Order: sequence, then structure tokens, then C-alpha cells
Amino acid sequence: MSTALLLAIATASIVILLLLVIKARVHPFVALLIVSLLVAVATGIPAEKIMDTIMSGMGGLLGHIAIIIVLGAMLGAVIEASGGAESLAQRFSKSLGIKRTVAALTMAAFILGIPVFFEVGFIIVIPLIYGFTKVARVSPLKFGLPMAGVMLTVHVALPTHPGPAAAAGILHSDMGWLMMIGLAISVPVGIVGYYVAKLMNRRHYHLSVEVLEQLQMAKPEGAEKKNEPAPPGALTIAGLIVVPILLIVVGTLSHSLLAADSLPGKVMTVIGTPPIALLIALALAAWLLGVRRGWSREKLEDLTGRAIPGSASVILVAGAGGAFGKVLVESGVGKALATTLETLHLPLVPAAFILSLALRASQGSATVAILTTSGLLTSAVSGASDMARVLVTLAACFGGLGLSHVNDAGFWVVTRYLGLSVGDGLKTWTVLTTLMGLTGFALTWLVWALV
Repeated sequence: MSTALLLAIATASIVILLLLVIKARVHPFVALLIVSLLVAVATGIPAEKIMDTIMSGMGGLLGHIAIIIVLGAMLGAVIEASGGAESLAQRFSKSLGIKRTVAALTMAAFILGIPVFFEVGFIIVIPLIYGFTKVARVSPLKFGLPMAGVMLTVHVALPTHPGPAAAAGILHSDMGWLMMIGLAISVPVGIVGYYVAKLMNRRHYHLSVEVLEQLQMAKPEGAEKKNEPAPPGALTIAGLIVVPILLIVVGTLSHSLLAADSLPGKVMTVIGTPPIALLIALALAAWLLGVRRGWSREKLEDLTGRAIPGSASVILVAGAGGAFGKVLVESGVGKALATTLETLHLPLVPAAFILSLALRASQGSATVAILTTSGLLTSAVSGASDMARVLVTLAACFGGLGLSHVNDAGFWVVTRYLGLSVGDGLKTWTVLTTLMGLTGFALTWLVWALV
């Protein structure tokens, strides 16, 4: 199949998907499956492999995030029911004021995002976003957009994450320089994201019914329910949020500090995985916020059970997004796009950025876009200096930051948790990630010009 036809099919599939979701009001899960099937048939994927491709795309993604989303939802339900998130939010708001609180939480999200995968970190901080939203009586976008933006920035730019780490290996970039320059550029990118999100929040966006139900107006301070203990302290809640992040960080560090076959190394490998870390945090929350404060086992079971239906929609839609992305990859759309861009013979840094951005837009995964771009540029960087390799790697990484849209599972996680419609998600999250990616590229190219 010709390159032009493949690209036309990819473009048409996204248009059809948007029409189904926005105009026809088809549920995103169903719409994504329909479009995945249409693309598979149109691009000539063998009939016997179509469902295998869709299921492997969905299953591969759900194997990574389903447990995390459910455990994160349960942890959030326990924290929310205890009044702990509001307690923490009230303390922060009193100390800093609403404007400074948004900035402080964005900085905290930047730091938390360095060791923790984007989806995992965002799901962990969702209870905080909801708690602060209730106390401040504002849209969750005020906190959620800048926090998600900076977490995705460090996810794609720093070699503590798989995309940039693997890209550094492919292009033989110096990991130390990549970390230092990536961090130096990510800071101003995060600042730009904060102010862009602030500008976006001047508009009013309609939120989903599910999120509105969770964000019912907080009761006045000091108005605890009758016969219920006072909300837990802010320090307790902050500790419960930090525990899974700390375990994940220690688990990551143990790979280089402890022998893999040693007992401590094995233990830290297990408890440092995101699902186990969240399970430990959930057990601590159930004990500290529930059992110790007089909750019955029935109440805890009911709370955690009611968290599952709410998370099911996020899981299914994100999984269907993974299926759509997998079909696009298997169809050869990404390869066709890469071949087209290679023929333009652009300078290395813009070539890396544009190629990665186009691949990100076409198949959804930032990591796949970064790795594919790095593989295509291997011969182009042969003989280049160490610094040139680092900057080309960073340009590819920031290309993977932009154009997060309907074929990206992260798009659905962010928009569903923040209560955005698909149209508003494209106007906010897609625009935000693209502007942040362009900022990162511009700064990378500036460093290239200077050195």
C-alpha cells in the first residue's frame, strides 16, 4: 500500500473517531473499537490477525495500568471518605493561598514525576487534586492541567524513564549530560506549561457527571458529621501519598545498589513495583484512616467496592486507545510517515523533533515515537559529537511530548479523571502538551546553536 494512502487512512480514522464521539455521542470505548476495526480492514491487516492485533494492543496496555488504576481509585476513595484530602487542602490553602498552592503542587508534581511513570504518578495525585478542588471550589483543571503537564514533561525528557533512557542507548548519548540538560530544559518547559494552563483556566469547561458527583461542594470547615471522628491530619495524608512513590523510587535504586539475586534485592524489586507499592499504601490507608478511626470492615469493603465501577470507564477507554494505537503501528502508518519525513533531509535537531512529533500524532505512544525516531536517526548521528547526540535525543523526546490526542491512552486517563469531554480535551490537554513540546524543542535548538 502506498505511503500517501496509508497516511490518508490514518487521517480519516481520526476524523471518523472524533465525529463518532463528539457528534454522534458514541461512547469512546465503542468508537475506538469501531475505528480500530475499520483501519485494520482498510490497511490490509490479514483477517485472522485483526482481532489478535486489537486484543494485544488493549491487553498490553491494560496489563500495565488496570491494576494501578483500580488500586489508585480505592486509595483515593478511602482518603476522600476520611476527609483527609480536604484536611490537607485546607492546611495548604491557609498557608499559601490558592494561587501559590497551584504553583506549589505543580512543583511537587514535577519532582514526583522524575522517578514515577506518568500514568502512575497522575493517578496517585488524583485524590489531592479532588481534595484541593473541593476546598478551593474551583474546577479540577486548575490543579490537574499544570500538574499533568509537568509530569508528562519529565516522563519524556529524563532518562529515569524508559523512552529517553532507551533512546540514549540507541543513539549512544551520554546519560549524564542527557539528565542534566534534560532537567535544565524541563524546568522552563514546566513553567511555560503552568502559565498556559493558567490562561486556559480562564475559560469555563463543562465537566462530566461522574466527576461533578465526586466534587460536590465541601462541607464548611469544622462541620464534621455526627458521631464521626475528626478528619486525619494533613501530615498523615501527605505520608500516604508519598509512601507508594518512595517505594517505587527505592525499588528503582535497588537495581543498581543491590545484587539482583540477594534477598534484599528481591524484596525491593517486588515492593518497588507500582501495583505492590499502591497495595501497601492502600493497606496503610485502610488501617490508619479506617480501622483506627472506628470504621467497620463492611464500610471499608463498601468504599473500596464502589471505587471499581468509577475506574472501569477509564480502564476500558484507555485500553481501547491502546488497541487503536497498536492497529496504527501494525498497519505501517508510522513507518510510512517516517519514510516521508526522512526524504526531506532536514537538519538533525528539527528532523528529530518533527519525526517524533509526527509519529506521536500517528500512533499515540510517546515512548514508541521516541524510540522509532532514535532508530531511524542512528546512521545520521554517526560521527557526531557527544553533545550533538544528546541534543538530538532531547529533540526526539520533546517531539514525543506534543500532540497527545485520541489515540493516546494518556489522553483518556487525563480527560476522564478531570471530567473533560473529548472536544475540550483537545482544546486543553492536546494544545498544552503541544506548546510544551514546542518550547522544549526551541530551547534544545537554542542550546544546539550556542554549542
